[in-house]
Amino acid sequence: MGTKEPRSGRWFTPEFMAEIVELGQRGDRSVGQVARDFDLTETAVREWLKQAERDAGTGDGGLTTSEREELSQLRREVRRLREDVEILKRATAFCEGDPVNCYPFIEAEEQGDHSVKCACELLQVSRAATTPTAPADRLAVCSATPS
Repeated sequence: MGTKEPRSGRWFTPEFMAEIVELGQRGDRSVGQVARDFDLTETAVREWLKQAERDAGTGDGGLTTSEREELSQLRREVRRLREDVEILKRATAFCEGDPVNCYPFIEAEEQGDHSVKCACELLQVSRAATTPTAPADRLAVCSATPS
């Protein structure tokens, strides 16, 4: 018996997965037969069935689809907030609490491969005003204060 080639990741619509779950839950075909009929892995079909049970409230106690989405969203938000805190810490240290020209700080952020867009939003300055070609009277002033 030879080894099977690993499959590349495939994406399925929610409608297709719901149809497969319905076929699997009917009971007139085995999970393996449903998987073979649609060229799917048995593991994928079993996972979809398990997730459908969770969503219906009868599963193994794992996260429902909506809980997974919420968790993912919250993790993104926490990551963004941590980045914001780091930028504000660097800005506060750079500005030393005194209002100064923000261009040197933004330039340092850019050299450090940090998000200039995010830094400008947090410091409430225009991205255009931080460019080296901006007129001197338009250069931004740092308004970040330590929290």
